Amino acid sequence: MEQFEPSTRFLYFLPVALLAILLESWLYVRRFQTPYPWQDSLTSLGVGVGHQIAGNINLFLIQGLMGSYVWAHRVFTMPNTGWTLGALFLLLDLFYYGYHRAAHEVNVMWATHSTHHSPNEMALTASLRLGWTPFFSFSWLFFLPLVWLGFNVNSVFSMLSFSLLYQFWLHTRLIGKLGPMEGILNTPSAHRVHHARNAKFLDKNYGGVLIVFDRLFGTYAEEGEESEIQYGLVYPNTSKNPFKVVFKNWGELLTKLFTLRGIRNKARVIFSKPGNVP
Repeated sequence: MEQFEPSTRFLYFLPVALLAILLESWLYVRRFQTPYPWQDSLTSLGVGVGHQIAGNINLFLIQGLMGSYVWAHRVFTMPNTGWTLGALFLLLDLFYYGYHRAAHEVNVMWATHSTHHSPNEMALTASLRLGWTPFFSFSWLFFLPLVWLGFNVNSVFSMLSFSLLYQFWLHTRLIGKLGPMEGILNTPSAHRVHHARNAKFLDKNYGGVLIVFDRLFGTYAEEGEESEIQYGLVYPNTSKNPFKVVFKNWGELLTKLFTLRGIRNKARVIFSKPGNVP
C-alpha cells in the first residue's frame, strides 16, 4: 500500500471554485433579476472549511487505518492498467450510488448527509456544504470492498475525490438540460432534482458522475417545466451558523437515542429511514 498522506486536492481546486462562484453570482443576478444568495453561500463556505479540517482526521481513520487493514487482507492485487482504471471508475460509481441511496434511507447516515441538502437555494457554493462526520455515519463501508477486491487504497479514494470534484458544477440553476448527455451523465438538471424538496422529487437521482444506475434501479426523475423546484430539506434549516447546520440532525438523533428505552427502539433510531422513528 502507498504511504498515507492527507489530501491537498481541495487547495488546488479552491481558486478555480472561487472564480466560478464569482462568475455564477454575476450571471445569476442578470438571469434571475434577484440577489445572489451570499448569506447562504458564506454559511456553505464555513461548513466547507470545517469539512476540510475534519476531513484530514476522517481520511486518516478511513483511508489510513481502515484501508491499511483491508488492503492487508485483499483477495487480489489489481494490475496498474487502463482497463483497471476503467473498471474502478465504473465500480466506484456503482458503489457511490449505493452509498448515496443509503445516506437518504438510513438515519445515522442522513445525520451527516443532510448537511449537504440544507441550502435553500441551488448555487455552486452548495457543493462545499459537506458533513464533518462521515466516519461516524459508516459511509466508508461502501468503498472499502473495492480495496478488499484489490484496488489500491489511494486509487479508490482518489477516484472518489474525482467524483466529488465533478459534482461541483452540478450545483447551479444556470445550466439547462444537456440533450443526450442527460441519459448517461449526472448533469445540473438531474442534480437539481436530487436537491429538491418537492414530494415527487424526493430521494431521486443518486448518481455520482453517471446517472445510468438511477435509470437501472428506478430512482431516476427528470426535471420538468410544469412545477418550480423548491430546494433544501423538507423541514428547512435556516441557520447561518455552520455548527448548527452540521449538527442539527445529529442533535435530534442523539436526543431520540438517549430518550427511548430498549435496544430495539434505539436500533430503529439508528437504522430506520429518516422520519420513520418514534
